[in-house]
Amino acid sequence: MMHRIGVGNFFSFVAAVAGLSAAGMATAATLEAAAWAITPEDAACHTDLELVSRSGAIAPIALISDGDRVALRFAKEGVPSQAFLPIRVDGKPFANLVQRTGEEGLAVMNLSDETLAALRRGKTLQVAWLANEAVSASLSGAGQGIADLRTCGAQVAGQHRTREAELDAQRARTQADARVKAVADEQLATARAQTAAAEAERQKVAAETQRAQAEAEQLAAQAVQERAMAEEAHLRAEQDRQRAAAQQAYYGGNPYAYPPPQTQAQSTPYGYYPRYYYPR
Repeated sequence: MMHRIGVGNFFSFVAAVAGLSAAGMATAATLEAAAWAITPEDAACHTDLELVSRSGAIAPIALISDGDRVALRFAKEGVPSQAFLPIRVDGKPFANLVQRTGEEGLAVMNLSDETLAALRRGKTLQVAWLANEAVSASLSGAGQGIADLRTCGAQVAGQHRTREAELDAQRARTQADARVKAVADEQLATARAQTAAAEAERQKVAAETQRAQAEAEQLAAQAVQERAMAEEAHLRAEQDRQRAAAQQAYYGGNPYAYPPPQTQAQSTPYGYYPRYYYPR
């Protein structure tokens, strides 16, 4: 059994369907916008995009930003060190400078302000030279996605600069401490060398002084010995002279006379003294 639907009810139904459709489109747009996932790196942030060809081949790219600039990063074999290549936004070409990075086959395209503005407003991104055939991707949500990308990049880059500044300050302190320690070690080594040299000189002077003192003592002892020997020789000479003088006085110069009585008395036992005869 069929029921009639009034005009008012029909328009209410149409409005409801349109509302559901608009809500569905808003939800789809929200989901597409949410697909711009931002991922922090060391000093920047990036979001990954997949460009698809008519045959279904996928060419991945990434938009990266440090807050100041936005670049398109991609991988392609045989990419030149520098090139000026176009990308298309809604069919309109925008050429930008491409530079190869240090990694093999990896390059970045620095996007101009004009290109970024087109990406924010555009619907489709197309690249003809990235793969064997043209590839494209939807730019739905690109306005908010690029804004979030630059905000994330600015924060991460600021933190990176802060860390680098701290590391630079730490390295500077380490280098300054190393220089101070090197100077202190050099001064200490110089002081030790001077002390060792002074001690060696002192020991050398002490040894020379001791050797000179020993030589002086040896010379003094030798002089005393020589003086004693000289005195002894002088004493013997004096005794000989006195004895000769006594003999001369006693014998009157006669060399054939007997020895003096004292000499005989000293060698004669029992106090016997012989008689002496003197020639006439």
